[in-house]
Amino acid sequence: MKKFWLVCLGLLSISASAQISLNENVQKAINLALDNDVELENQRIDVEKLELERQSVLSKYIPKVEATALYGYLNSNGNLDIPTFNVPMTHFNLFEGSTDFKTKGQAFHGGIMAKAVLFSGGQIHYGAKALEYKNKGNALMMDVKADEVIKDIIFSFDQLQLLGTAERLIDESEKRLNKETERIEKAISVGLAIPYDRDKIKLASLELQTNRTDVNNKKQLLALKISQATGLSIEEILNTSYDVEPIVILEELSSGNRNEIKALEAYQQATQFAVKKEKGSLLPTVGAFGGYSYSSVFNSELSTNSPLSQNSVDLKVNHLTLNPTWMVGVAMKWEIFAGFERKHKIQEANLSVKQIENKLKDAKEKTALQLEKNKLEYQTALQQIEIANQRELIAQHTNALADKQYKAGLISVTERLTAENDIYKESLNKIETIINQRQIAIETYQSAGVLSTYISSK
Repeated sequence: MKKFWLVCLGLLSISASAQISLNENVQKAINLALDNDVELENQRIDVEKLELERQSVLSKYIPKVEATALYGYLNSNGNLDIPTFNVPMTHFNLFEGSTDFKTKGQAFHGGIMAKAVLFSGGQIHYGAKALEYKNKGNALMMDVKADEVIKDIIFSFDQLQLLGTAERLIDESEKRLNKETERIEKAISVGLAIPYDRDKIKLASLELQTNRTDVNNKKQLLALKISQATGLSIEEILNTSYDVEPIVILEELSSGNRNEIKALEAYQQATQFAVKKEKGSLLPTVGAFGGYSYSSVFNSELSTNSPLSQNSVDLKVNHLTLNPTWMVGVAMKWEIFAGFERKHKIQEANLSVKQIENKLKDAKEKTALQLEKNKLEYQTALQQIEIANQRELIAQHTNALADKQYKAGLISVTERLTAENDIYKESLNKIETIINQRQIAIETYQSAGVLSTYISSK
């Protein structure tokens, strides 16, 4: 462990940062990528939709006012049979037999009614709480996705810097090979070298051109990927340049801040409130209502036979009006037995609680393991930077020595080209190792749930 901290202090001397210090253009690209990411945008919409759903549930407490109006024309035929009544002393039977009648008229009804829930067994309150915590979990999962977007943009720009370094190394190698080509041509002209040596150098030059083409193609493809994610122009992306430096982690990190864990904890609370909501369906629902109405039957007619003479009788009614009709009261609805439907819903909600508990336990174990794995890989990556620095230093000395030996005729052109290839390979390996260390450091911050906290702009 002591050796590890010494390595950290050594890296600090080469301008390494305990924070992820980003180039201004990279920070701009990250912000644009976060705004343009389709999956993130859909998650934002889902959060807004769920919030609207929560507000809709709470609005059940707000009284609802309904207005109704009805007009109709009535036309009906009927038959009326009243028990026969014997009129005393006359021996006359009244209402003997059945009587046909016909009625028609017009009717109007209008009214306004207000209804409000007084008690719902807690279903409204707990239902709204369940949606609130579910939405909280969804928002935290948005942060998880945002971290992925941030990491991908940083990795992509780091790869561009790697490819830029590869281009510069190719340029330097090409310059040295051009000088060697001139030297070989002169040596051949005076008989001090053979065309075979020239062919070797030409092959090395062709290989450099192939490497250059490969690097350029990769840069264009990578720039296109960043452009699609951010909307930035390819030219602006390719012109972004910065020094790739190691990232040193000095803090003691833990997985307790992982947004995935916090999201699952929110989902756990949401399922617990969902259980309470379903249990509330066992209780009665109580509401209050009040209303005012106007009803009228007008221009109505009734045709029937007289119960005395059995002659046809036509009766007319100008109107029958009820105005106003006031109604205020309290109503209760209690569904005592619903065919075990409520019981099954409560059981289903309890099973959802158990599922979330299992996921939360599993996630805590896996995230803790992932963080420890990243910490170990991070320590290894720090040591690999030191090794890469030393390998590059050795390759530089070897190349300088090979150049002197080749000029003195002590080694062949093949050995000279091998030394040239080694310096290219080790210089590229050094920047690759630093980028790999940066990636592991970023993933370590991410596995601790604090990636965005340690990002700063230069």
